[in-house]
Amino acid sequence: MPMPDPSPVTNHQPDPGASDAEAPARDGEDLAALLERLLEEVPGRTQKELATEAGVSYQTLNAWVRRTRGTSRIDPDTLRSLARVFSKWGIEVSVRQFFDAAGRPVAGPADEEREAHLLRVYRQLPEDKQRLLVEDAQVMLRIASAS
Repeated sequence: MPMPDPSPVTNHQPDPGASDAEAPARDGEDLAALLERLLEEVPGRTQKELATEAGVSYQTLNAWVRRTRGTSRIDPDTLRSLARVFSKWGIEVSVRQFFDAAGRPVAGPADEEREAHLLRVYRQLPEDKQRLLVEDAQVMLRIASAS
């Protein structure tokens, strides 16, 4: 029985603005195939280790590998984190490969993504550090307004 076509799960979109220096995913390679290939390049490493180090639940990562969960809404920071983990493990891989494989254009974080990231960081800080962060932001705003 042939494998089901993964194209309904992912939507491959080229990124016309991406740097040629960053190698794209192999032609037709979806996120599941990319993850499986890269994990094979690091003997002894597991999906669970990858999930833990990338800050993704094992269940979610495993669902991407099994193609039972779509990839079109993966947080861009998660794709970047997966690339960082593999790079840390000695695998030459680019962020663009992960975005291509997930069917996402590579772009800088959108306004909403930057705000959500800042809020996640802010919430992880102790209250006294949150106050300092707000004060620093207010100073930056005054400096920017004066320019």
